[in-house]
Amino acid sequence: MSTPHHTDHAQTAHAHHDGTPPADGGHGHGSRRGYVVGFLLSAVLTAIPFGLVMTGAIASAPATAAIVVALAFVQIVVHTFFFLHVNPKAEGGWTLMALIFTIVIVTIVISGSLWIMYHLNGNMMPMGDGSDMVGM
Repeated sequence: MSTPHHTDHAQTAHAHHDGTPPADGGHGHGSRRGYVVGFLLSAVLTAIPFGLVMTGAIASAPATAAIVVALAFVQIVVHTFFFLHVNPKAEGGWTLMALIFTIVIVTIVISGSLWIMYHLNGNMMPMGDGSDMVGM
């Protein structure tokens, strides 16, 4: 009975199946500079909507809401790229493909639910006090 050969775990944990190290040098995480840039972008993308809402700089409530929602989507992208490290290079692009698939499914479910609720509300029978009921 032969004993398995033990190798350095840190070296084998990040190696590809053919034994070659990954292109990023085995580091799945970002650099300190990347985290600082991500943090600063997140702070700015939080401060701008907060300032707009608190100061009332834009008089139109729908315009303010649209800007806040747009900056929220930008912040989602910043977090996904800088902190979750989801990009075309990560894991051969599979994490990005999984994210896109998830976004498509969530969009279909939410838009379908809203469509159904809108049409149910429009097609619902009017509720009265019961005096219009015939044969009672």
